[in-house]
Amino acid sequence: MNSKNKMLLLISFLLSLMMVKHYFRTRRANELKLSDWFLPRLSGNYLEPFLQSASRFFMPGHRVIFYVISDTYPHVPRLERSPLHSFQVLLMGEERWWRDPDLMCMKSLGDHLAVHIHKEVDFLFSMTPNLFFEAEFGVETLGSSVALIHAWWYFRDTKNVPYERKSQSTAYIPFGQGDFFYGSSIVGGTPYNVLDLVDEYLKGFFQDTGNGINSTYEKYLNKYFFRNKPAKLLSPEYSWDPRFKLPTQVRFVKISYYPRVEF
Repeated sequence: MNSKNKMLLLISFLLSLMMVKHYFRTRRANELKLSDWFLPRLSGNYLEPFLQSASRFFMPGHRVIFYVISDTYPHVPRLERSPLHSFQVLLMGEERWWRDPDLMCMKSLGDHLAVHIHKEVDFLFSMTPNLFFEAEFGVETLGSSVALIHAWWYFRDTKNVPYERKSQSTAYIPFGQGDFFYGSSIVGGTPYNVLDLVDEYLKGFFQDTGNGINSTYEKYLNKYFFRNKPAKLLSPEYSWDPRFKLPTQVRFVKISYYPRVEF
């Protein structure tokens, strides 16, 4: 990557919740672009350490713009000034009145992705802000479709993983099928694949809701990757809960995962 590389970190604050996006763009002779985005659903307590660690370890040496999508103009934590970092804010649409934070985040992401982000980036990542970067998160994580293996369920029998088992739901995965259980704290890929994931989630959610069926974003996410196998898998070292002792399969932690505070 050369000196024209450009990276954007997108953040959105939703009422007492927030949605963080990270957008990374690089230009070469063929106008290759890369991008990342983050989607959190938590209070602002996590935002400052998340951004501080991300600004240090996420694709270091490249330009970063903190791009804030919000229902109102949010307070952005004070960070050490850098010529490689800058900030912007975009306001959300009517979805800010919805009750489901995952639905709000994904709808807003899909709208911005369809209108302008798909023209600006080649790759995206979604990360919740209750993550803390411990080591470099580099280009080895890029792929057309990127999924995170859930750290807890990776060490469990797949017959016990919490897939959606209601056969009437669009997120349904039959017993005896499926390989990994994927975590929602990190999701990535090309704009086309990310938008496809968003569209499939929204379509499934509204279809189930219309039929009186409730499910969760993570279960719809797992159904999507059940049908569309990811090109890149991130191991549990990219989202490890520091309260637990490291198993022999995990040599070191790149990102620490701190359980969410529920409201």
